Amino acid sequence: MNVPTLTRRQYTPPKGQNFVADMTLAPGRAHEFCGPARRTLALMLATQMEGPIFWVQSAWEGDRLHGLGLAPYVDPGRITFVRPERFMDLLWCTEEILRAGCVPLVVTELPTAPSLTPVRRLHLAAEAGAKVGRPPISVLLTPEDGGAQSVESRWRLEATHQQDRAEWRLTCLRARMSRPAPFQIAWGDNQAVLVPLPAPA
Repeated sequence: MNVPTLTRRQYTPPKGQNFVADMTLAPGRAHEFCGPARRTLALMLATQMEGPIFWVQSAWEGDRLHGLGLAPYVDPGRITFVRPERFMDLLWCTEEILRAGCVPLVVTELPTAPSLTPVRRLHLAAEAGAKVGRPPISVLLTPEDGGAQSVESRWRLEATHQQDRAEWRLTCLRARMSRPAPFQIAWGDNQAVLVPLPAPA
């Protein structure tokens, strides 16, 4: 098995993947989604992409996605669930899927934020996958405010639903190419749209 080595060459990501409104995510990299609505954010991203999705989740996790809940966002048939039985295999499975270069989006649910080395390995695996196929995006779902080291970007989503519409507050906590900032978004016409933030009192 050929494993890419670390180099001093600066990585230049390809054109960004549409995400929310005019915001994009860098393909071929690992990104982190956190907060209570992190799964919803991953599904919003999936609506902007084509092709299969691999969703890595531990076998002992009792809280699982349901087809009817997926339907407003993506065709449930697009998602393949991978459920390893050991914690150490969650990131190993993710790495192998990324390296294969045959899946554009890999979502991994983690009980805690990973450290520097596993995330760097995901970056390298995604770069290797880009050489044999479409540059894949790795999304790590972590609890609370996340904290995975060396991710390309970190986003937090929480529900702020109104009586007559569904809304969320999206906060960019970390991004290499932009300044962290909050956004208010709503869901309509199978895509997330920005709505004006309320004026400060």
